[in-house]
Amino acid sequence: MNRHPILNSAAWRGWGVAVLLVLAASWVSAQTAQTPPVPDDPAPPAQSAPAAVGGIKSANIFEIAPDASNDPDYANQTNAQRKQVQPGNNAPMWRDVGKGVTGYSSLPVSQAPEAGNLIQPFVQYPGSRLTNAGEAWRQVRNNWLIPYGGALLFIVLLALAIFYMTKGPLGGHLKDTGRKIERFTPFERAAHWSNAIAFVVLAISGIVMAFGKFFILPVIGSTLFGWLTFALKNAHNFMGPLFAVSLLIVVLTFIKDNIASAADFVWLSKLGGMLGDKEVPSHRFNAGEKGLFWWGVTIPGIVVVGSGLFLDKLVPGMLYLRGDMQIAHMLHIVGALIMMALIMGHIYMGTVGMKGAYGAMRTGYVDEAWAKEHHELWYDDVKAGKIPAQRSQPARSVPTADAVAKA
Repeated sequence: MNRHPILNSAAWRGWGVAVLLVLAASWVSAQTAQTPPVPDDPAPPAQSAPAAVGGIKSANIFEIAPDASNDPDYANQTNAQRKQVQPGNNAPMWRDVGKGVTGYSSLPVSQAPEAGNLIQPFVQYPGSRLTNAGEAWRQVRNNWLIPYGGALLFIVLLALAIFYMTKGPLGGHLKDTGRKIERFTPFERAAHWSNAIAFVVLAISGIVMAFGKFFILPVIGSTLFGWLTFALKNAHNFMGPLFAVSLLIVVLTFIKDNIASAADFVWLSKLGGMLGDKEVPSHRFNAGEKGLFWWGVTIPGIVVVGSGLFLDKLVPGMLYLRGDMQIAHMLHIVGALIMMALIMGHIYMGTVGMKGAYGAMRTGYVDEAWAKEHHELWYDDVKAGKIPAQRSQPARSVPTADAVAKA
């Protein structure tokens, strides 16, 4: 039987040999890739690095002296003693930190008086638990001063609104005479307005910083509120010294007319006549105004100014410890709240609460009818010549052309 001519051809035998050569070359290549080549001149083997000396060594405190707590004095061990039996157990150090123990610091006391103290000692402020001073201060501020201080300001504002709606502006029962009495000199008005402007800036900025997160932050958002409080905080700090200086001038200027007299007790016994139709006679300032001068301006003003200067670190020779700053902050808030609550009544009476009161401080003069109605004893002294009707030097008017010609 004859085979197919292709199978007998030399070409078929050549293709078979080629396929076998390709397969052999692939196998050799695979073996070469698995076995790294050996260099002709191999380098000497690298010497092993010496073991590291020192450094941080970890240890499991439950595997090293696990029965160390059986020592009766275990709880009183120092950090060095604990290290001998349980390396890495720093519980004694952190226990002392929690107690307020001050450790060693290389910083000078004059620059960093509390550098070695992480947590303040335990105290108990009025209204706080017995805890470290930082937490006690936070409890007093957040649990008492902020909520009850805000309630105080709101109650005063609500009471003034109710009083205005029921009584309306006081005064205006006597017809103006056209004759004026100088109630405040230009110097007195300048001192008053300087102090008043500084107080308003401080009050608004303080209210926003203390209570703004409750009624402003939800409206304008955190970004804008952050910029607002940052600007008001700087305005608060810069306006404080101006308030301190102007307050001193105000106190020295008006103290002589705010000394209590017998007429003040009569005024107080009848509540100034505010519940009736006729006011009780008084001198230049009545008992209510004198009470505001002492209890709403002078005394809380001294507390606010003193604590504010301390918080601004403007009092020389002080170390400004955290505990002292916290106490100063609490005194500052209490004094400011009392001052704002009482001066809100003063602002009310000086603007919409009494007819003619704002004009008296704006121009310095009041009509004789106003003086007789609201401060009758002062009016009587003026009419009797005991007090001059014009206390300041009146500005000389510029002569007109006709007056010069007639002269």
